[in-house]
Amino acid sequence: MDNRIVIRSIKLPFDTHEKEALDAAFIKAKKAGIKLDRSSLHIHKRSVDARRGRSKDSKPSFIYSVIGIIDSLPTKEKLLSIDAVLLGEDEDTPIFGSEKIEGRPIIVGMGPCGMFASLILAKYGYRPIVIERGADVENRRRAIERFYSTHVLEESNIQFGAGGAGTFSDGKLVTRINDPKCSFVLKTMHELGAPQEVLYMAKPHVGTDKLFDVVNAADERIRELGGEIRYNTCLCDISVKNGKLDKAVLSDGSVFSDPVLVLAIGHSARDTYEMLYERGVTMTAKPFSVGVRVEHFQKSVDESLYGEYAGDPRLPAGEYNLSYRKADRGVYTFCMCPGGEVVAAASEDGGVVTNGMSRYKRDGLNANAAIAVSVLPEDFGNTPLDAIAYQRNLERSAYKLGGLNFAAPCMTVGDFIEGKECGLSEPATVMPTYMNGNIKPAPIQKLFAPYVNGMLLSGLSDFARKMRCFSDKNAILTGVETRTSAPLRILRTDEYTALGIKNLYPCGEGAGYAGGITSAAVDGINIAYAIMKKWSPQD
Repeated sequence: MDNRIVIRSIKLPFDTHEKEALDAAFIKAKKAGIKLDRSSLHIHKRSVDARRGRSKDSKPSFIYSVIGIIDSLPTKEKLLSIDAVLLGEDEDTPIFGSEKIEGRPIIVGMGPCGMFASLILAKYGYRPIVIERGADVENRRRAIERFYSTHVLEESNIQFGAGGAGTFSDGKLVTRINDPKCSFVLKTMHELGAPQEVLYMAKPHVGTDKLFDVVNAADERIRELGGEIRYNTCLCDISVKNGKLDKAVLSDGSVFSDPVLVLAIGHSARDTYEMLYERGVTMTAKPFSVGVRVEHFQKSVDESLYGEYAGDPRLPAGEYNLSYRKADRGVYTFCMCPGGEVVAAASEDGGVVTNGMSRYKRDGLNANAAIAVSVLPEDFGNTPLDAIAYQRNLERSAYKLGGLNFAAPCMTVGDFIEGKECGLSEPATVMPTYMNGNIKPAPIQKLFAPYVNGMLLSGLSDFARKMRCFSDKNAILTGVETRTSAPLRILRTDEYTALGIKNLYPCGEGAGYAGGITSAAVDGINIAYAIMKKWSPQD
């Protein structure tokens, strides 16, 4: 029996010491007849409830979950009476297969999915070979700095390199999936150098600056456990014969026969998608989203959430998650970065792409978030290649509208709402952060189809009713946001193998099975267990 219990929904004013949350949990359990080891209690999760923060007679609250050790199994009725659950195991016990691997497993991609698949496989003696088309952390950082100063895009960029696209984001570890392995991912991230609060915050984040060390530590651990990592190396080609992967060809000239190959390629490896499609790997188009980045002053976000308590150092930088739906289409905020900046996330010449990034302290002047509108397969032609073309055409249009130098088109919320076609009609109070200010005032609405513009307008109007900062017509919109998720799914079986190819394992965000760092990492773990269940470890 797992003898840990989590007692949830303990709500206290934000300025209350967390020891009172432990006391409240102990009292709740005692009243329900559940005996807890008082000394074992500690905070499991903490979130902010700011829904009444603007009211003069209320304070923002923290909502705690408390974990502790019990001496006997409570009844389901007792657990329900105090909103408690038993905590399950966070890592499976692997089952090892007997089929012999020809060579070593190949992991394509060193993002969170490939990284966790590699960590697990290396831990259990499978000595994986990891290939990553971008560079290691330090050389990747230098390549991005060069791109910002020279506007010459390299293969190592904000999409490609050690840690994947998430390295240059905010390191958000929030996920909607309910899998015990999420706890294992958080603990592993902490062991690799992430701040301790990722273990208990309801919306944990690492910060881009700290993620560099986490990814480096993962690299070192994989190597120490017998794995190999080859940076600046791509999967160039594959061949399939008799229902299995016959060959895999890498850009360094290596050719692997009958490999066990994990496809953790990320959502931006379009050339790899196209190669796989041509080789007959079964994939289908799926809905995705496109839109813009909005920037407000972080102070305005805090005031919208916390009212008169904005600026209190005990409260975290304000963040939000908003959505609006009309018929079969939605608009929502995505990847909100408190105190962050808008980054240049292009991975192809001739295209402009935006994303958001925050450092650990989240102490920048601006907050930013994507405002994304759902795009349906019937909008672009229903095929995977049509989906890629839709994204690419938007990025190229943004590149042209921005002036052909990776400058991003930019306008105020007010000008967008009023339908002005002159970009910024007057200097904005919120200064754009994209690529050190490499923006061009331009009418962003020219980029999008009417259904996207219509939903952006509806979303901005709805969000303004929910948060005062969205009423600021001087807030900035920068385009274009296209990489919210993969535009396709590589179909796979219940054994996690690609349809009809028994030794090819598509996974993670790039294969359409995850939507962020944590869910991608969990999918990578599942892939590793699937491989171990079928194939025996290395001799």
